[in-house]
Amino acid sequence: METQLELIRGTLDVLILKSLAWGPLHGYGISNLIRQQTDEALLVEEGTLYPALWRLERKNLLEAEWGLSENNRKAKYYTLTPEGRRHLRAESKLWEAYAAAVGKMLSATHRPEES
Repeated sequence: METQLELIRGTLDVLILKSLAWGPLHGYGISNLIRQQTDEALLVEEGTLYPALWRLERKNLLEAEWGLSENNRKAKYYTLTPEGRRHLRAESKLWEAYAAAVGKMLSATHRPEES
């Protein structure tokens, strides 16, 4: 059974930043990378992606520059700023801690003893 997961609030920003850690991408490239890396579990729609990109640009976490896409169309390419890289490192640590805590709870086989 295939399942597509809804993005938890706040997740999209860190996924976008991670997508750009390997180099510049345009919006479609970011969306496609997230879809591929998550085995198609996460699909980012344009109506969600572009407002997030603009928000991250206003926060100085990424920069944008016009260029030509693979099929010679004008496209806006996004890159991480130094502040964006720092933010990605910090957010990654938080998400890893969060995921570990949720994993512990979901894998629990018994209720802990009262202390």
